[in-house]
Amino acid sequence: MTALRLLAIALILGATPLPAHAEEDADSPVGWEIGAVSDYLFRGVSQTAGKPTMQGGVSIASERGWYVEGWATGVDFGAGSPSVEVDWSVGYARDFGEALALDVSLNRYSFPGASELDYDEWLASLIVADDYSLTLGYSNDVWNTGSTGLYFAAEAQWALPHAFSLSAGFGRNVFRDSAVTGVRSYVDWNLRVARQFGAAEVALGYYGTDGRARTDFGRTADSRVVLMVKFAR
Repeated sequence: MTALRLLAIALILGATPLPAHAEEDADSPVGWEIGAVSDYLFRGVSQTAGKPTMQGGVSIASERGWYVEGWATGVDFGAGSPSVEVDWSVGYARDFGEALALDVSLNRYSFPGASELDYDEWLASLIVADDYSLTLGYSNDVWNTGSTGLYFAAEAQWALPHAFSLSAGFGRNVFRDSAVTGVRSYVDWNLRVARQFGAAEVALGYYGTDGRARTDFGRTADSRVVLMVKFAR
């Protein structure tokens, strides 16, 4: 799928009454985001063979904490592979005081034209003081392989002068049966600097994985710099 067609999908989604949940406008339950990345990474591994792509999403949240989201991005897994990924999620977020929040969601990763790759994952995040989070992911059919997959992640961000921010993340991907997934458990990490320009965010990050991932995924798991530009409401 060309970048133009992917942009059209993102704009169509953005026109429906469905921001990413984290980008929700305080005065409206509806939001959207659209942008581009120099390389789309999922847990440290390139999903676009090191190429840039466009991305876009929409969501709607209720006052009681329930929300739904839709998000689309280009992908490239090689010849004959799908060219787009569309993710859907239904979740519930709740604050516990001013410094603690919980976000639980069911996520569907889908690949139009290649349903054999579709799978579901539960995600639960504990957010502390808006700037620190711990996340647990669980799938009983990771990558539609029939194997159980777990994901443990920790992230933190810090405000810097002149509207800049610094964030860092660390993740551990665990697979019950590596013989089935074809990939052993591995670690991913990232360090990112971002700046807001009104509705736009520009970020530059450095992403990497451990030796196991680089052996099993090849060059798509090599350390790399990624540029992201996003407009959101």
